[in-house]
Amino acid sequence: MFLTFLLLCSALLHAQDIPPKNETNLPKTTQDDTLTVILKPVIDEVNEKAQDTVKTDTIKPEKETLTDVVDYYGEDYVLLNRKENKVYMYNKAYIIYGDMRIDAGLIILDYNKNEVYAKGIDSAGVYSQRPVFVQANNKVEPDSIRYNFDTEKALVYNSRTEQNGFRVIADVTKKVNDSVVYLRNVKFTTSKNIDDPEYYFYTRKAKFVPKKKVVTGLTNMYIADVPTPVGLPFAYFPLTEDRTSGFIIPSFGDNNSRGFFFQNGGYYFAISEYLDLSLLGDYYTNGSYALRGETSYALRYKFKGNVSARFEKLVEEERGFPNFSETSIYNIRWSHSQDTKSSPSSRFSASVNIGSSKYFSQSINQTNNASALVNTLSSSISYSKSFEGEPQVNLSVAATHSQNTNTEAISMSLPNLNTSVSRIYPFAPKDGVKKGIIQNINFQYDLSAENRIQTTDSLFFKSEMFNSAQIGAQHNIPVTTNFKILKYLSASAGTNFRETWVLKSTRQRYDQAINNGLGGIVKDTVSGFESYRTYNFSTSLGTTLYGLFNFGKNNKIQAVRHVVRPSISYNINPAFDRYYDEFIIPETANEAAGEVVEYSRFENTLYGPPNKVYSSSIGMSLSNTFEAKVRDRDTTAVEPKKVTLLNNLNFSTAYNLAGDSLNWSPLQFTGSIPIVPKLDFNFSGSLDPYALDNNNQKIDVFNIDNGGSLFRLTNANVSINYSFSSKDFDGSGKKDLDRTENETFRNGGRPDDLFGDATDIYDGQIYKEDDEDVDKTNIAWYNYKIPWDMRLAYTITYGNSQRQNEISSQSLMVSTNMELAPRWTVGVSSGYDFKNKGVTLTQFRFQRDLESWQMSFNWTPIGSINTAWYFFIGIKSSVLSDIKYDKRRESDKQL
Repeated sequence: MFLTFLLLCSALLHAQDIPPKNETNLPKTTQDDTLTVILKPVIDEVNEKAQDTVKTDTIKPEKETLTDVVDYYGEDYVLLNRKENKVYMYNKAYIIYGDMRIDAGLIILDYNKNEVYAKGIDSAGVYSQRPVFVQANNKVEPDSIRYNFDTEKALVYNSRTEQNGFRVIADVTKKVNDSVVYLRNVKFTTSKNIDDPEYYFYTRKAKFVPKKKVVTGLTNMYIADVPTPVGLPFAYFPLTEDRTSGFIIPSFGDNNSRGFFFQNGGYYFAISEYLDLSLLGDYYTNGSYALRGETSYALRYKFKGNVSARFEKLVEEERGFPNFSETSIYNIRWSHSQDTKSSPSSRFSASVNIGSSKYFSQSINQTNNASALVNTLSSSISYSKSFEGEPQVNLSVAATHSQNTNTEAISMSLPNLNTSVSRIYPFAPKDGVKKGIIQNINFQYDLSAENRIQTTDSLFFKSEMFNSAQIGAQHNIPVTTNFKILKYLSASAGTNFRETWVLKSTRQRYDQAINNGLGGIVKDTVSGFESYRTYNFSTSLGTTLYGLFNFGKNNKIQAVRHVVRPSISYNINPAFDRYYDEFIIPETANEAAGEVVEYSRFENTLYGPPNKVYSSSIGMSLSNTFEAKVRDRDTTAVEPKKVTLLNNLNFSTAYNLAGDSLNWSPLQFTGSIPIVPKLDFNFSGSLDPYALDNNNQKIDVFNIDNGGSLFRLTNANVSINYSFSSKDFDGSGKKDLDRTENETFRNGGRPDDLFGDATDIYDGQIYKEDDEDVDKTNIAWYNYKIPWDMRLAYTITYGNSQRQNEISSQSLMVSTNMELAPRWTVGVSSGYDFKNKGVTLTQFRFQRDLESWQMSFNWTPIGSINTAWYFFIGIKSSVLSDIKYDKRRESDKQL
């Protein structure tokens, strides 16, 4: 009976299957559980109308517990407890509901309360697999968490989250909804090491609105877990992914001559994603002030640029005192670049740097020594357009500006026009292969027109600057051809026709009535159209010769090749004396007869007068290059290494056939000798074949005939520039940095630190925020490998044109930087003037990367313009960039 009972039960019963992972175990409804009742409707003819009416059910159906699919998983097990109506997931568990996801070591899903509880796994005293709560773009990493599906509220313990560069650590976090989160015992920091931050802001209570703001109560700053006196009764931290407008906190201090001040305070306008604007200002209690505005704009794949305008009112001493002075200086910069792919046939660019000549040396808010050494300010705004076709026409319109900060002289071309037509070969065959003199004849057309203004700094932007404006245009039509002679000689010949237009000319006359009756020459400027035409002829002949010297493959130097490129040219420039006029100075007591003065009405015009003297000259040049094949040190190399021994050793001179004396021109020479990679020895000079008389004036006697050598070395120059680093010796190479946005470079100076470097006083950024992929928390010392770099610049100039036989200038500039430790960098820029026997501008730099902070100290103890120091310490993150301290001592501008 017992066996029969087991057999019957085994036929009627079956075991419950274990639910597969990642699937929700909900009871299924089968056909057997459904009771179906079919009722035949009874229709009454009287109540037929009432039976056809369907009434709306007034009882609302009960809202479903979960409105979305719940997906959950556990690595070790997923346990469904039907009695408690809970689901337990253990080890690498997760649960997904809508846009919410929780990963943790242990997750408990409670269907009674519609809640989920997650925490980590505590094994042998090690708490691992902490919960990770992600909803939309928000991510929280707490110790444990409770989340309600109905209210979408959450209670988080010991949470860690990041919002727009902020890292937030809170003991208890209560998520009310998607917009509001309350926190208790909160730490705010930008440190990468969230478990042990080197600094943080601590508050007991805070309200957190994701992607908008954080509002706190009493907030205190901690450094290395030590509270500091820095505290606020409340704090407001804006959190936005996009740029937002806001105030820029100024820095405070005092100055010996101007009193107390605040600097670089103002407002930032986030106008749009393509444009922004910063307005900053300084104020000193003695009345000095400065205003600065800067805007940046960019349109992807189109163009980008920035504009800045700076104005300063400088007041020295106090009103009523003898040394009181009041001056105004300004500077305007504009940089614009266009993407080459946006418009291949047209291009617009701008590089503007104009202002007061003394701005960089007198500015009250300028700590850049290299900018103060800039001697020339230059600007250029240009637009070019190419018209495709045959021939192609190129058009460009530009405005240029050049300003000497020492002499305060300004030269402007406002505007200038250049138009050219590409070369036209009228006799070229249709197949495109040109041979001989006739087929290679070509001509083109060039037009250049200009309105040039010469003025000074004091008259800039005033009506007087336009009084001396000169307007003119030149038309050029060159006709050239080239051909071969005896297969190896390349010959060319050409002529050029030029027509010059001016709108102002000069008339000269002698007036006896001026200078109290003594008489004098009067120059009158006459407005009106004038023109003159000139032409010339030139021809040249050249070839290339190769000399090869083989020494055998067994020698270290296997072969030497000498490349010689001689050329000779002939030029004729006719005399155009018909464009010259004459007037007579009457006879005086000292002059028996009147003096005839010859002048051209085109003197002092834009392009000057035409040639008055006929010239016919022969020019000669010789170019040399020496190269060698050297056995490679690498034994696996198949081919020898090519080395340049002497690069472009050039000689050039000319002989004037039409001259009556001093026919030979000085022999000019230039060359470059490569010493090591990236180090070239550049030299140039001039050799004069004629001798000097006792008054050191050149005479028509060869120097060798006067008891001297064949040539006199009249001037020479040698320059060496070398830049190298430790990476050049370990084989890793060095990546060139793009420093076009460097403040010194934008001011017109060098982009490197050869004349010193400085922290930008507007933001103080030296080190950028650490890369997320780079862990700098445990960096070992360098031991014997210390990264370094060095730049050298040496120049010497020799002069002996009048037997002075002296070194006119000789200087050596050195700049080096060294990383003593992974976060310590020291640098120095200095030099020595051998002519004046003194140390040139010297700067010492000390920079420290303090992980979340940065510190720098720049000191200039020696300098002809600036001797000052500048100290800065602040937070790297742009979110808290206003938390900083800077102090500097300005140089005495009067000295």
